[in-house]
Amino acid sequence: MLVVAALVAIVLIDAIRQFGGFSEAYAVSNDPQISEGTPPPLRRLGPQMHPLGAVAVAKGLPTLLPEPTSIIVPTPTPLLTPSLNPLPAELQVVVEPTAVPAPLPLPTATPSLVVSALHQAPQPVMQLSGLTHFWQTWNNCGPATLATNLSYYGSRLDQADIGDVLRHYADDKNVSPEELVAFAQDQGYMAQLRVNGSAELARTLISNGIPLIIETWLEEEADNGMGHYRLLTGYDDAAQRWTIYDSYISTALVNGDPNQYEGIYAPYEQTEAWWEVFNHTYVLVYPPDRDALVRSILGDAYELGAMWQGAVASNQAAIAANPADAFAYFNLGSSLVHEGDYGGAANAYDQASALGLPWRMLWYQFGPFDAYT
Repeated sequence: MLVVAALVAIVLIDAIRQFGGFSEAYAVSNDPQISEGTPPPLRRLGPQMHPLGAVAVAKGLPTLLPEPTSIIVPTPTPLLTPSLNPLPAELQVVVEPTAVPAPLPLPTATPSLVVSALHQAPQPVMQLSGLTHFWQTWNNCGPATLATNLSYYGSRLDQADIGDVLRHYADDKNVSPEELVAFAQDQGYMAQLRVNGSAELARTLISNGIPLIIETWLEEEADNGMGHYRLLTGYDDAAQRWTIYDSYISTALVNGDPNQYEGIYAPYEQTEAWWEVFNHTYVLVYPPDRDALVRSILGDAYELGAMWQGAVASNQAAIAANPADAFAYFNLGSSLVHEGDYGGAANAYDQASALGLPWRMLWYQFGPFDAYT
């Protein structure tokens, strides 16, 4: 009897371990097959999941990640640069000599490896396909845009599935970029929150098969702007416009039919103005096997320290070009906060405030509180 009791205890403890410790790791299910009182499916994190399998939290449906429609350049073979120093035997390559003039003396150099970039340069025109568009429900542009982004990789999650996790009550008015990143990571994707984006960088990402969420300003009426997420999915340099999947705006539709959604057109110049309000913040989501590709595209700025240093330099350049740019001063302040220069950040925020900012500016960005404190 003691042995039986011990075995029962072990089984119970193991069950508690499996269903405990996953605080807020699942969403409420609408699946009619799940009876009332039955725990919804768990979203297990990290190595507990198949590396490329996004868990359909609310509907219990497995999600496959087919190769999206894009152009991915294969990893090139590293090349060796010429050198007078002999290479180790395992690296030597025997070739037949050809009749050439005697070479001029070269300076002695240490053999080095030259690795070509893994990504291709931006193309003149590009459009990603295979996305599912969601018209947002009230205050739900974050979950709706993320659901569209994940659909590119084969996810079946919709905006309600994501919103049920990220919006903790019905009147939750905003989902932060950090929350979008955390949710995507929980689904098994690589995800990054970044600043100092640019049109050139966005075009390069899209040309290599990676859409990006940008945090922007939306102002349908004068002095009544607010934050809004948009997904960049394509562009046309000749026409000077982006193709954007927008969960709210239905003007300038690509095909003119909101029921057959293929995105909207947005001019480069206008999109830049929207994006600058948020320090050119963007969210990258991609399968883990594309991380080397993203590193190649971002270069040194893949590291957060270099990214923030670049943001400081970019905003200083924007101020030099236009000293009346309140958003450039505000963005400089936010970038200096991350560099630990709170005095410099406070001065920049003071200047931004003196020049004038939208009244909802501090609904979404909180750097001034850190700087002044």
